[in-house]
Amino acid sequence: MAKTLGTAKYIDDLSFPGMLYGRTIRATIPKGRVRAIHLDFDPAGFTIVDYRDIPGPQCNFVALIEADQPFLVSDEINHVAEPILLLAHEDRDKLLAAEVRIEYVEAEPVLDPEQSPTVFKHLRIRKGDTEAAMATADVIVEGTYRTGHQEHVYIETNGVIAVPENNGITVYGSMQCPYYVHKALKALLVLPDERVRVVQTETGGGFGGKEEYPNILAGHASLLARKAGRPVKMVYDRVEDMIATTKRHPSIIRHRTGVMKDGRLVAMEIDVLMDGGAYVTLSPVVLSRGCIHAAGPYRCDHTTIVGRAVMTNTPPNGAFRGFGAPQTQFATEVHMDRIAETLGMDPAALRELNALRPGDTSATGQVMGEDCSAVEALRAGVERSDYHRKRAEYAGSNRGIGLSLFFHGSGFTGSGEIYLASKATLEATETGARIRVASVEMGQGTRTMHAQIVADALGIPYENVEIVQPDTHQVPDSGPTVASRTCMVVGKILQRCAEEMRERLGELTPGEYLREHGPLSITRQFEKPEEISWDDTEYTGDAYAAYGWGCDVAEVELDPVTYEVKPLHLTIVHEIGKAIHPSMVVGQIEGGSAQGVGWALNENVVMKNGGMANPTLTNYTIPTTLDAPRMDVIVLENPSGYGPFGAKGVGEMPIDGPAPAVVNAIRHLGLDVRSIPAIPETIMEVACASR
Repeated sequence: MAKTLGTAKYIDDLSFPGMLYGRTIRATIPKGRVRAIHLDFDPAGFTIVDYRDIPGPQCNFVALIEADQPFLVSDEINHVAEPILLLAHEDRDKLLAAEVRIEYVEAEPVLDPEQSPTVFKHLRIRKGDTEAAMATADVIVEGTYRTGHQEHVYIETNGVIAVPENNGITVYGSMQCPYYVHKALKALLVLPDERVRVVQTETGGGFGGKEEYPNILAGHASLLARKAGRPVKMVYDRVEDMIATTKRHPSIIRHRTGVMKDGRLVAMEIDVLMDGGAYVTLSPVVLSRGCIHAAGPYRCDHTTIVGRAVMTNTPPNGAFRGFGAPQTQFATEVHMDRIAETLGMDPAALRELNALRPGDTSATGQVMGEDCSAVEALRAGVERSDYHRKRAEYAGSNRGIGLSLFFHGSGFTGSGEIYLASKATLEATETGARIRVASVEMGQGTRTMHAQIVADALGIPYENVEIVQPDTHQVPDSGPTVASRTCMVVGKILQRCAEEMRERLGELTPGEYLREHGPLSITRQFEKPEEISWDDTEYTGDAYAAYGWGCDVAEVELDPVTYEVKPLHLTIVHEIGKAIHPSMVVGQIEGGSAQGVGWALNENVVMKNGGMANPTLTNYTIPTTLDAPRMDVIVLENPSGYGPFGAKGVGEMPIDGPAPAVVNAIRHLGLDVRSIPAIPETIMEVACASR
């Protein structure tokens, strides 16, 4: 309600007595060493922090998968925008006017991922005997597909306020994962759990961009606050946010596929290369998720997938909606249209022939359950869009129509949910119940959806359910707000809490129970379903408890003079188990699909000497309401036993389908596009090459 009324307080709306403003001095070269730092300003009134202010050399690394990314450069520079020095002052204008010169010893950077000697993560998925099966194929189709960076463009840029208090530190901030920040600050400042407190403030969007990066920003503000003994606010402007923070991993993906003349897939070889940037961050997980989805929603008994995430001297790439799956499914779906073209088949018929069905196995050998809905999603998309009639009608015109079929695992990959061991707490109140979880609201509707689940399971009005703001002193660790797990995984734990509370209450209302028996609080933890099995070493087994299924059909129009592609219409079918809040589900699907169309056609991160050369919203453009196509969303429900009331994940999947559907619609125009973004220059190049 506060957002609707405009009274919600975001991080830049908050202030504390005695507060300073913080600023980061960053590297301007991609590779080298710091020779000297010159402070060309009067330091009176400034707080200045460098790596020597960090408690110890082992503390100067962000606690994530690998301890390789320093909070502040001590000597070696590995990417443009790497933090070197921190300044704070009570006067923002004086802070911004302070000039710092840095002398460098420059070195040769690695900017091409295909030339990188450093592999962060390597993995292999094997099913059957791919080489032997490939030899039996009637036709082998090969292709290389490329996807570029993508910027999150959340409305609210990254920001935090660090407050020294209680012989420790409290950080307020715009973030997705308060317990990630808590862990990072404990390691940086060498503090016990209880002396670090992290509070999520109202968050204006994330899309994965506020998963791991707030660890660094919170660390910087805390270092300044600790040295100054005063609160410090750091809020990036748009340019700094775009230059310094993580982006979607660029990818180069090669397919070699053996098919029979009737269209049956008999062998798939897929090589996935992802550019991780300068440090590991979350690249191993992004690669893992990308590879698990790389064979698409298709059955093939002989599949080999090899994946590598490598280092380049560019700002680290990180989490982004879809987490690697959009890149690999883009390649698979464009490749499927090329296979259909090679065989002279209808693209929809080729997909229906090979689509996974209940009882089939995925690339990791996971047996598909009764909620496997690939065929249903495909048929709904083809019928609703009138795909076949329009495909014939548009032939030879400047309009094209193309489709994509895709799937997306809900929750953390493989054993991830077991390691997380997420907890949720439900307390009885005088009028109903109070939810305590670390899952954050960042525009996707977490609060509403969790309250609905509890209200329905407990049998009380929705209005009688309270939500505690995520605060590490107030809520248990429910895991990060990522990976389409907030509804399916955390929601399921809350459902169990509510059902147990309902049983404990008996015939009493919560208020009556409290007056008769005293406080009632129920905490439950994620429990692995017995039938789920995963091998982390061999990458075999049940990669996810449940998958969502989708089909997008895109219609586009090409301007033959400017080579600009205009998306006209998008038919979107998503099977998500159960829509807890139908209108919010449609909103998520429309928003993620618009983001996917932007990735396909508009969003071009221009890298120059290892840094983003177009870090403003005037030269990095995303679709506005005037640019986005008309959307027709169809939600199918095929309940899963692993989510509350049958729900699966919703947030990630909408980004998987639009890009390949759009590029396949461009292919219908006779243009062999294999990389995105398909900006006019790319289209013109392809058009000229085909003449």
